[in-house]
Amino acid sequence: MKLKETAVLVGVNLPDNDETTLLEHLNELEFLAQTAGAVTIKKFAQNLETPHPKFFVGTGKLQEIVDYVTEHEIDIVIFDDELTPSQLKNIETKLECKILDRNNLILDIFANRAQTAQAKTQVDLAQCEYLLPRLTKMWTHLSRQKGGIGMKGPGEKEIETDRRIVREKIILLKERLKLIDKQNITQRKQRKQKVRVSLVGYTNAGKSSLMNVLSDAVVMAEDKLFATLDTTVRKVVVDTTPFLLSDTVGFIRKLPHSLVESFKSTLDEVKESDILIHVVDFSHRFYDQQIKVVKKTLDELESSDKPTLLVYNKIDRFLDADMDIPLDMPTQEKLLRLENSYLNVPNSIFISVTENLNINVLRQKIKDIVIEKVSQTYGYVAPVNYEIE
Repeated sequence: MKLKETAVLVGVNLPDNDETTLLEHLNELEFLAQTAGAVTIKKFAQNLETPHPKFFVGTGKLQEIVDYVTEHEIDIVIFDDELTPSQLKNIETKLECKILDRNNLILDIFANRAQTAQAKTQVDLAQCEYLLPRLTKMWTHLSRQKGGIGMKGPGEKEIETDRRIVREKIILLKERLKLIDKQNITQRKQRKQKVRVSLVGYTNAGKSSLMNVLSDAVVMAEDKLFATLDTTVRKVVVDTTPFLLSDTVGFIRKLPHSLVESFKSTLDEVKESDILIHVVDFSHRFYDQQIKVVKKTLDELESSDKPTLLVYNKIDRFLDADMDIPLDMPTQEKLLRLENSYLNVPNSIFISVTENLNINVLRQKIKDIVIEKVSQTYGYVAPVNYEIE
């Protein structure tokens, strides 16, 4: 009995990328597929000036994929980009298996991760908005599928519906989110006099693990993408300095626009924070690109000008267990080069949450930034154990 669905991944290498970047993008797509519960069997890539307007990849490459899928009885073909409704329909005529694009895969992960009423409503809205222009294609597609990845959500339950019903559902979900937003605004107003610190960063950078360490909270932290969807807020006290710490949904390259729009109310926690802690997975080969993705997202949220502490996490993955010193010389040199490259960033620190490296130093840095923020806000140096309630 086959427990997991098998998948092949398809990516296009455009002129502004190189093969190394494409490989990293496909590796991230494989991680997404793994998070959704699929096993990647093979990856296909093609160099193109622009994606093929009809099939995303060229006809020759598509036939190569068709032959492989047929021979190995593959369950899903996942494309590392958003496919247009016509591309989905055209590809379906060639492939007798489930077709997903990157957006649909991320939506499916969100649907499975959503726990609270707010998160479920946000994901449901994003799924409906994704589904609406693809309605005709989805019904014929779903009629010969029996669940699995990409099938969770409105599509599975409303196979015989029409555009009017989906539009009505979108209106209903938006109204429901407005009510939830009002409740969130009321809660944030009640916290208005509190110094608020938000953890931000690329998904799987270690934000939830850091949240657990700093606040003694129990927030789900897994080595999977999007382990946390709902914002968690906890009161933290460093020495005698209190502040509110929030953990937010992770960012990712090409995050579906419908999800960004649906999660605006969740991301408002970032917009209304006083201080940001940008957590970076320093062990990731392309951590610098992930930093750029996060900064771009913060720009879109109009939050890039907030005081930010740049926290490079997972340095334990560079440790040599046979050495007495924490880091070997090449790694120390790499760290030094990195620190020098960020001289314009006033606050940065290298830590390991899992090995408890530099956590106390991080606490002190956060405390200093909080005190400085109180001083700027109220015009005086914050006294010991100042009141934020």
